[in-house]
Amino acid sequence: MWEDPIVEEVHRIREKLAAEYGFDVKAMFADLRKRQVSLGDRLVPQKKRAEPTPEALGPTSSESAPAA
Repeated sequence: MWEDPIVEEVHRIREKLAAEYGFDVKAMFADLRKRQVSLGDRLVPQKKRAEPTPEALGPTSSESAPAA
């Protein structure tokens, strides 16, 4: 089976980081939040997504159902 070296590297790094935090996801995210605060304005703010228009959502199930 062919192995992707980039995927292998990502898996290795993920395993290393998880081990540093005792495989505790909450601890990992708590540390990430602290890092975000310390970076302050160096982070690019996330843009809010616009609400989709009814036209963009397409027909509803009741509109597309055949009439009885």
